[in-house]
Amino acid sequence: MSILSNFLSDLHALLFPPVCPVCGGPMDEGARTVCTRCRTTIPLTRYWEEFDNPMTRRLWGLVPVVHASALFFFVGGGGWRRLIHGFKYRGAWRLARDMGRWYGSYLADCGLYDDVEVVVPVPLHLRKRLKRGYNQSEYLAEGIAAELGVGVDRRSVVRRRNNPSQALSRKSDRWANVEGVFGVRHPERLAGRHILLVDDVFTTGATIVSCAETILRSVPGCRISIAALAVSEHELGLDR
Repeated sequence: MSILSNFLSDLHALLFPPVCPVCGGPMDEGARTVCTRCRTTIPLTRYWEEFDNPMTRRLWGLVPVVHASALFFFVGGGGWRRLIHGFKYRGAWRLARDMGRWYGSYLADCGLYDDVEVVVPVPLHLRKRLKRGYNQSEYLAEGIAAELGVGVDRRSVVRRRNNPSQALSRKSDRWANVEGVFGVRHPERLAGRHILLVDDVFTTGATIVSCAETILRSVPGCRISIAALAVSEHELGLDR
C-alpha cells in the first residue's frame, strides 16, 4: 500500500507540479508555502522587532495595545494580494496556517511576544463562516500559536452581527460598520491574560480595533497585542 501511495503521490506531482501562490511559478524542491524567490523578495515590515513602530503608533491613538505588527506590506493588485485572496475566498486554508507559522517564527524569535498567553482570531459571523466553510484568521492563529507555544481560543470572542464586508465598504463607513459587532461570552477564560489578537489584513484598523475594544471592556485585567498578516502602507501614511 505504501508503494502504491508513493507512486500515486509522485505521479500527481509529475502531472500537477506545485506552483507558488504568489507568482505562479514552479515551487523549488524543499520550498514551503511560497517559492524561494518570493520568500526572499516579500516586502517584510519587520515591525515585530520594534516596540515603537508605525502600526503601534496608529493603534495607540485608538486602543491601548501592548504590541502590534504585521508580516508584510499589502500591495493591491500584486501576487501577495492573490495569496491572501486564495485563503480568504478560494478555500486555501492550509496556506493561511502555513503563513501563520512563517509569521509566528519571527514573533517567537524577536522576544517582544514571549509573554503572550493565548491567541484569539478575529471571529466571523456564523452565517459567513458556514458559507465560506472556515475562518481564515483561525488558521493564521493556529500557525502563530504553534510557533509561540500557546493555545488558541476560538470560542470566547464572537461576532454578533453579520455586518457587510469591510472590503466592500467605503473608508468613511468602515468604523460605523463594525460598531457593536463583537461580543465576549466567556470572559473568565481570558481574564488577566496577555491576548494576541490575529486578523488577516490591517487597512483602516476598524475591525480589529472594534474587536480589541470589546475584549478590553469585557475581560478584567487582560492586555492585548495585535498581529495582522498584512498591513496597508497607505493607511499608515507610508506611501512610497
